[in-house]
Amino acid sequence: MRRPAATSRPVLVIVLAALTMVGPFTIDTIFPAFESMAADLHVDKLAMQQTVSVYMVAFAVTSLFHGSVSDAVGRKPVIMTGCALYAAASVFCAVSTSMGMLLSARAVQGLVAGAGMIVARTAIRDLYDGPEAQRFMSHVTVVFAVAPAIAPVVGGWVLGWGSWQTIFWALAAYGALLVVLAGALLPETHPPQRRTPFHPRPLLGGLVRTARHAGVQRLSGAISFNFAALFLYISSAPAIINDHLGLGAQDFGVLFIPLVVFMMAGSFITGRLAGRARQSLIVLVGFAVALAGAGFGVAYHLAGGAAGLPWAIVPAAAAAFGVALALPILTIELLDLRPDARGSVSSYQAFLTTIINAVVAGVVSPLVSGSLLVLGVVAGLCTLLAVALWAWELRAPVLLTRRAATGAERATS
Repeated sequence: MRRPAATSRPVLVIVLAALTMVGPFTIDTIFPAFESMAADLHVDKLAMQQTVSVYMVAFAVTSLFHGSVSDAVGRKPVIMTGCALYAAASVFCAVSTSMGMLLSARAVQGLVAGAGMIVARTAIRDLYDGPEAQRFMSHVTVVFAVAPAIAPVVGGWVLGWGSWQTIFWALAAYGALLVVLAGALLPETHPPQRRTPFHPRPLLGGLVRTARHAGVQRLSGAISFNFAALFLYISSAPAIINDHLGLGAQDFGVLFIPLVVFMMAGSFITGRLAGRARQSLIVLVGFAVALAGAGFGVAYHLAGGAAGLPWAIVPAAAAAFGVALALPILTIELLDLRPDARGSVSSYQAFLTTIINAVVAGVVSPLVSGSLLVLGVVAGLCTLLAVALWAWELRAPVLLTRRAATGAERATS
């Protein structure tokens, strides 16, 4: 299916990228407000970290269904409904007066925030094929990369002239704007003749088949652990900025502006190389850069280097560049494993990524962010897991051929 002539490519990039920004923007914008929120709600830093984990667990649960439902009713209705409910949930967060109320509001926010991100990614693969899909995905990734990187900066600015509640009012306005943009500019990319019946049993059955697909499991895992290495630095940003570097709520740009630059550079390069270089080579380079950054961080601190600029941000910047190189290619390869159920595949991958990131934010980051050395070790292990899963997927056809040949020889003998 090709894009409608009435919708220009730049417009599609902007709208779809804005939709994919919802999830990470919702997580990271409140980081600079953690101290003021903890003081107002009379809780400690560990409790504040749970505002991220609760959101992400709720996000993960419903992410299993956003894509599958869009396979049945179309992409656009799911996107617009999700964005409208997201705006309402953000208002609920803004008017919260206790920690219990805020956690409930964040859970509601997480339940609906994934609709735009998951379905928008599926819409991209509906519209484009081959190198064109890689280029378009890289363009969207450039904009998507800005979300987790500038969100804390924006949150710090908003906090400077308002309060932590003002951040949630801003998110509510963003959700309302997305409803308008999607309604006016986004075409329906999944026509009725390609939809699956809107019945729970076939939808669940399709999701189960997707979850049991070995290739989907491997590539989803590779994407998830690849991003987890970067997300560990992002979720540890309050500790890196406030504790290790001794900076304040308005200084998150020290970490996140370099992440923006390196993610945009990586996304630009992978887009320019589409159709010119082997995709597996680009992915390999992305993994190698991320591992080199983690290795540098470990070696620097083992050698007794003090936490300071720019050395403290080199591992995170390398992870950002590596993720941006590999992510568009891995995502397209994943969606192509089941072309008849891209929504379900996108949902499963989002579910797995969100669960892993929830563990990273709620458990791993609080345990390891006290040491930049340990932070680098764990980030490197995440990337190594991604490499192992990706290599396994590349080897899978060879292993299957060998098994078939062995079975044939046994049958003959």
